[in-house]
Amino acid sequence: MPALFANQTVGYARIAVERAVDRYPDGLTYAIPTELHGLAAGERVIVPLGKGDTPTHGYVIDITDAVDIDPDHIKPVSNRDKTGSRLSGELLQLAKWISSYYCAPIGMTLASMLPAAVKRNIGAVRHVLVDLGNPMPLDEKLPPKQRRVLEVLAALPSEQRPVEINKLAMLTELKTTGSIKKLIERRLLDITHRTEIEAEWSRQAIDNRVPERLTAEQKKVVDEIGGALANGFSTHLLFGVTGSGKTEVYIRLIEKVVAAGKVALMLVPEISLTPQTAGRLIGRFPNHRVAVLHSGLTAAQRHQQWMLVESGKADIVLGARSAIFAPIEVGKLGLIVVDEEHDSSYKQDQVPRYHGRDVAIRRAQLAKCPVVLGSATPSLESWQNAIDVSNRKSAIVNRKSRYSLHRLTQRAPGLRLPKVQIVDFREQMRERHDRHVHLLGPVLEGALARTLDSGGGGQALLLLNRRGYANYIACPSSKCGWVMTCNHCDVTVVYHLNKKLPSGGGGYVRCHHCLSEQKLPVTCPDCGSKVTPFGLGTQRVEEELARKFPQLADGRSMLRMDSDSMQSAKAYHDALERFGAGEIKLLLGTQMIAKGLDFPGVRLVGVISTDTTINLPDFPATERTFQLVSQVAGRCGRSAE
Repeated sequence: MPALFANQTVGYARIAVERAVDRYPDGLTYAIPTELHGLAAGERVIVPLGKGDTPTHGYVIDITDAVDIDPDHIKPVSNRDKTGSRLSGELLQLAKWISSYYCAPIGMTLASMLPAAVKRNIGAVRHVLVDLGNPMPLDEKLPPKQRRVLEVLAALPSEQRPVEINKLAMLTELKTTGSIKKLIERRLLDITHRTEIEAEWSRQAIDNRVPERLTAEQKKVVDEIGGALANGFSTHLLFGVTGSGKTEVYIRLIEKVVAAGKVALMLVPEISLTPQTAGRLIGRFPNHRVAVLHSGLTAAQRHQQWMLVESGKADIVLGARSAIFAPIEVGKLGLIVVDEEHDSSYKQDQVPRYHGRDVAIRRAQLAKCPVVLGSATPSLESWQNAIDVSNRKSAIVNRKSRYSLHRLTQRAPGLRLPKVQIVDFREQMRERHDRHVHLLGPVLEGALARTLDSGGGGQALLLLNRRGYANYIACPSSKCGWVMTCNHCDVTVVYHLNKKLPSGGGGYVRCHHCLSEQKLPVTCPDCGSKVTPFGLGTQRVEEELARKFPQLADGRSMLRMDSDSMQSAKAYHDALERFGAGEIKLLLGTQMIAKGLDFPGVRLVGVISTDTTINLPDFPATERTFQLVSQVAGRCGRSAE
């Protein structure tokens, strides 16, 4: 860079580029040209990168007046990002912590905080607005249409001006905007532009039920945590059995936060939980805006909700793990709630590989507000950090504590804990006296038949935490031993049926790690024997249920709910709405149906192959299996019947 340019700079900026550059954790240094005077930390900019000066987006981490390198060798910042995107100082601090704690490049960490829809300005619509301009000269004569435009515009109340150009044409009963544009050319009308984010939303089921009164335990927890809302940062673990009213506690705390003029942020682990939770929040806070942030939204919807939060119009923010990066104004965040804090879905499996629960605690610390972690099956690490505030004399007080523990030991009035029965599937198969393959044992099959045939409109949930049709594809010959694995990552592949094929029996195999797909081979490549799919998945269970229960084979009474069948937010909303209305009698799915759902019609919950996940080569496998089974069992017994 020529020395002449160095004299025209107004400072220097450290920029974190959106690339996997981890050699410079504090960013790369660029000069700020005079035309970018006022550049601030958090702004998204475009800079030249590398020998080819490739235009690359990045974020301003810091501004400085002096550098310890030759200014003649410092490249200038090219321009601001045209969308005007920026991150607050609080989010910048959070990004630096994530980058350091999880060993991730700072640029990629910052890039993950801003949704792609916001970066690309998806859904932005530019409106042309007009208002009265210069007064018309006394000797000026106008055509009747143009004069009519001025008369209509002058008659509008001041709060309704400026008005959108097409709306003005409609008010003046003009077929085109030609007359309005001529008035603009003569400066008799002023023109301005306004950009809005437009997105189409599906109808949201509202739940405005309010319990008659809180239980003594609920009131105690609300008073204890509510008393800490104005005292800065603190962490609270809410340990409550399923159905004990944890969500009601969250809502009462959010009421206190909103009444104080602050914003509440609530995280849920699964996208499938947002419709019901959003319906309860919208129903209980009709005079406040609830913003929803998760990857299941369309790009335009996500941009719209993000801007709603950034503009300060949202009082409550609800979403999955990425919602922890919501652009809430600094000093306005009053409470963070992490529901089902134990859930592994809070872990991000791409760079930066963060844990949403831990990031939520760190953000609450930066925002100086309380954070509430709720679960019926708390994670062992959270339990280790907790202390029981209801038992000060306990010996547990002697160790160093980080969290306050609050308990809800009883279900809410009118609800009862379900009876749990453990069945030995192998023993039951011996009693069948046939050689057919069955995925349901006689006990579960009989209970399901009684539930579906009952006149009270009973519903059932069946959990199998395994997608696809079969999870193991091998040669049936004992002399061969061939097993089909992924060509890229050397793990066993899963067979999926493709019901869209005319025959209805075709399918493909998919690797659930790298998502590569290929056709199912007909014969073994080693010995030529016919390949056999072994094991089971939700598709295979769905097939058996339709065969054994003809009333479910109509395509409307039973629904499979996994990530293969639920590929959009609308699909989640529609499925839960139909189940809540009683149209669907049986919901079969993976872990997305195991937690958070509250449907009083559920009379039976069945878990197929409960011990499948216990022996996985993962150290918390037994803990996760217990949590999953406990959570799905808690979906039952949520009515007085």
